[in-house]
Amino acid sequence: MSIELFELRTAIIGENFPIKRAIPQRELRNIGHWVFLDHAGPTIFKAGEDVDVGAHPHIGLQTFSWLLQGEIIHNDSLGSHQIMSPYQINLMTAGKGIVHTELSHPDSKELHLAQLWIALPKEKETIEPDFKHYPKLPHIDHDDYEAYVLVGECDGHISPVEMHSPLSALDIKGKKDITITLPLNPNFEYGLLPLEGEMTAEEAQMNDNTLAYIPAGTTSITLKLHKNSRALLIGGEPIEHPPLMWWNFVAWEQETIEEALKDWESHSDRFPEVHYPGKSERLIAPPLTGKLKSH
Repeated sequence: MSIELFELRTAIIGENFPIKRAIPQRELRNIGHWVFLDHAGPTIFKAGEDVDVGAHPHIGLQTFSWLLQGEIIHNDSLGSHQIMSPYQINLMTAGKGIVHTELSHPDSKELHLAQLWIALPKEKETIEPDFKHYPKLPHIDHDDYEAYVLVGECDGHISPVEMHSPLSALDIKGKKDITITLPLNPNFEYGLLPLEGEMTAEEAQMNDNTLAYIPAGTTSITLKLHKNSRALLIGGEPIEHPPLMWWNFVAWEQETIEEALKDWESHSDRFPEVHYPGKSERLIAPPLTGKLKSH
C-alpha cells in the first residue's frame, strides 16, 4: 500500500500559543469534508499564559474539538456556554453564520487539543447555526490498546456525533508496544496524525510532526504503536471539487465569502455579539484580494 507523508507546519493562535497545522497544506487541502486540522499541545502553561481567542465568525462549516488535556470554555452567539473537559467533543455548526470565542479555563494549566473543521455540503451551507456538546464517546478498551470512536463506527461501537456528510474519526492509543491492523472503508480517503509518541504506519516512521495520507481504495492499514503512543485517524469520501476556504469562512462560491466578510466588518445582525469572560478583542479580518482557489 502506498501512503504519502506530509510535514506539519507551525502557526500561532491567540497572542502566543503555537499549534501544528496538518491541513490544509499546499499539496493536501482536505481529507473528505475534513478541511482543517490543528494539533495543539500537549503543553503546560507558564504563569500568566493562557489561550484566549477573541470573538470571530464562521460560515459554511462545523468546528469539531477533541480535547485530551485541560479545559476549554466555549461561548457563542447562540448563547451557548460550555466547559469542555478531556475526552469530550464540542461540535459547532456555523451554517449561515455564527460567532464564538475559545478560552482556556483559568484553573487549567495544561492543554492538548485536536481542532478540526468540516465543510458543510453545498446544499446545507446556509442551514441554521447550532451547537452540541458530547460528554461521552464510545470507548473500546482492550489489554493492549484503547480507542475512542469520535465519528462513525468501529468494532461495533457507533459514535453519537451527527454529521452532514460521510466521515469517520478514531482516536487510538497503545497500552504497550503492539502491531494492529485497522480495517478501512475503501470509499474513503484517510489521514493519520500521531498525537503522542512515535509509530510506524505500514513501513513509514511517524511522529507528531507528520501526517500520513492514505488514498481511497485502501482496505486496511497496519500500525506499530509504542506504549502510550496515540494517533488520530480521520476519513471521508473524496470531494471532486473541494470548497473554498478563507480566514474563518468555508463556502462553495467566492461571492458567499465576500458577502460574509462585508457582514462581519459592518457588524451586521448576521454575526451577533458574544458576551464572554475573555480579554481578547473582536478579531479583525485580513484583506481579501484576488480569486480564491480550492487547490
